[in-house]
Amino acid sequence: MALDRLDWDKLKVFRIVSESGSISAAARRLGESPPTVSRKIDELEKALNASLFTRSTRGIEMTDAGKKALIHAEAMAEAASALKNEVADIDMPAKGAVTLVCGDGLGAHWIAPHLPEFQRAHPGIRLQIRITDAIPDPMASDGDITVQFSEPRRQDLISRKLGTLHYMCFSSRAYLDLYGQPSSVFDFHSHRVIFHDGYVNQVEKWPRKTADLTKVIDYALVTNSGAVMMAVCAGGGGIAVLPSYVAALDDRLVPLELPEVVPAAFWITYSERMRRLQRGQVVIEWLRTMFDQRKHVWFRNTFHHPNSLTEEEKTAPPSLPLMPQDAPEHEEL
Repeated sequence: MALDRLDWDKLKVFRIVSESGSISAAARRLGESPPTVSRKIDELEKALNASLFTRSTRGIEMTDAGKKALIHAEAMAEAASALKNEVADIDMPAKGAVTLVCGDGLGAHWIAPHLPEFQRAHPGIRLQIRITDAIPDPMASDGDITVQFSEPRRQDLISRKLGTLHYMCFSSRAYLDLYGQPSSVFDFHSHRVIFHDGYVNQVEKWPRKTADLTKVIDYALVTNSGAVMMAVCAGGGGIAVLPSYVAALDDRLVPLELPEVVPAAFWITYSERMRRLQRGQVVIEWLRTMFDQRKHVWFRNTFHHPNSLTEEEKTAPPSLPLMPQDAPEHEEL
């Protein structure tokens, strides 16, 4: 048999038939008719000069030759998949689709406003942003690049710390005029508190006293939307626990003179294949620039209260100096 003439499509059909257990089930998966699938199996058997299945009224059963053929067919499929993952698009220009998975807050309020500028600079890249509260997995088709609040431990993923969010308390001038300003978070039992239900999964990282406090507060609102939290808070609905950077987004939100509630580090994660792709490199570098701690005080290791910053510092000019403890880690992609 001329192996260079072996039809890979027929091997694919053979694998699907062996997995499905019948010609009709395989035909449904392949979107073909049972006679077409049966014909391709017959042609493959003729090409190999071997019987791969025995057929009866009860269905099909794989022969010894079929079992050996399946081992090689699966190895070929794995090799083809590895070839695609390691080689496909590697030398192509920065064009094509990239899916970014991130949380509600950073995705909507920090990343999205920077997107029009990115689109103008890189019109060939179709960036898709998917919002989720779950921990994504780039190796399970949960996106090409993720921004997440837990550091991956898998060796087949690349992860780099992007920065730290500093959660603090905000309210509105109207609410404070009506209810007064709390002197500490332990006064929250007498206030209307707005909370994100995603914080529930982070409470174990909070200071113990603050974590215990969250168990006895009677929340005025619990939501899974940062936009809802900000809108209700700005409208006088209560005190919201939000990242410090929202002070630069909406001047209706008043930063309370309280310490930060908790810092939360976050990471960018991607596969080795995405790192090699031109379009992947462009998006990764764009994200790293967007959270550059030399330019954006909000993401430094040390908390800087918005009320202690000048307007120029809030807009994060590139010349803003870094303290040694704030220095970002410079790492290769």
